[in-house]
Amino acid sequence: MATISIPRLPSLLDNDFYKFTMQHGVVKLFPRARARYQFINRGRHPFPPGFGDALREAVAAMSELRLTAEEKKWLAATSPYLDPTYLDFLQGYSYDPAEVTIEQRGEELHVSVEGYWYRTILWEVPLMALISELYYPLSGLERVGDEQVQQTTRRKIEQYKGLGVTIAEFGTRRRHSYQVHQLVVGALKGGGEKTFVGTSNVHLARLHGVKPIGTHAHEWFMFHAARYGFKMANILGLQHWVEVYRGDLGIALSDTYTTEVFLEQFDKMFSKLFDGVRHDSGDPVAFAEKTIRHYERKGIDPLSKTIIFSDALNYEKVARIVEHCRGRIGMSFGIGTSLTNDVSVQPMNMVIKMTETQPDGAQWIPVVKLSDERGKYTGSPEMIELAKKLLQIP
Repeated sequence: MATISIPRLPSLLDNDFYKFTMQHGVVKLFPRARARYQFINRGRHPFPPGFGDALREAVAAMSELRLTAEEKKWLAATSPYLDPTYLDFLQGYSYDPAEVTIEQRGEELHVSVEGYWYRTILWEVPLMALISELYYPLSGLERVGDEQVQQTTRRKIEQYKGLGVTIAEFGTRRRHSYQVHQLVVGALKGGGEKTFVGTSNVHLARLHGVKPIGTHAHEWFMFHAARYGFKMANILGLQHWVEVYRGDLGIALSDTYTTEVFLEQFDKMFSKLFDGVRHDSGDPVAFAEKTIRHYERKGIDPLSKTIIFSDALNYEKVARIVEHCRGRIGMSFGIGTSLTNDVSVQPMNMVIKMTETQPDGAQWIPVVKLSDERGKYTGSPEMIELAKKLLQIP
């Protein structure tokens, strides 16, 4: 095994913003719920000997992270919709490595997380970031130099500026490394002017003086399905979000149980209350067309709403979306791996997903996601079939 220094996360806030906004909601509404998460190696990447031990050591070091007084003050100022009681909770929060199980069998890596949902919700993104951070040096894969990383990022932001769109950086979970992530956000801030509007990474948003961006993820609706049933998952997921945020953070994720089902339940009240929707799977142009027609049927001007596109974007894909949507509906773009892991090594194809939840001391219930791409369905085959049947998904 190559000899490397074990990476240490720089801050408790080195995580995606929607993890904190969801955690805030969970603390308020579901403090007794428990959750299980599982690492899924979609790319079938071979892990070198000793990888599991190195990851275990990096995870152990996370227990030392604490929210500082300065970070708390900044969060309160930039995110006034986060309750003071939540910020006090976050100041007292610490990662518990006992919640994470890491095993390596040959070249296969097995990572699972279990505990109270309000605690375990923060593990997913930094775990994936650490897996990438360790994978490349331990596998002997070298990236391009810092200057080339910055040049590549500056070239990309100029391209997006030429399209006349706004972009945010969404690449924490599959970044090459924290160093590359720092370089990328710095280059975006330096060359982006009005094009670069923020980052999902809360720590880097603070360091670079930009907006932290995010609302909720699939697990919010997956939990609601386990707690209230598949038919009520979208409706109650949205309703509870409104109860917590009262009009702030108004971009709704649409594809946990297919966009078709979501739009059927995204009635006129929700369509007016929410500022727009986020696209995360399936054909983006087809999604845009469905969304535009949905707003028109509800008597709502699509130009008063926004679609945040965030599914594996690059310049060519963004240009195609812009050509279709310009002048028809508001749009912005959350770009991840294309920015934070374009360094001449193959980006890792991996996820960490919630697999089961135990609402309010009840039995463990498997959770599923039925995205707009059938290949991205996650969960047990039996529960997927049950969800399809109840939601009348062919």
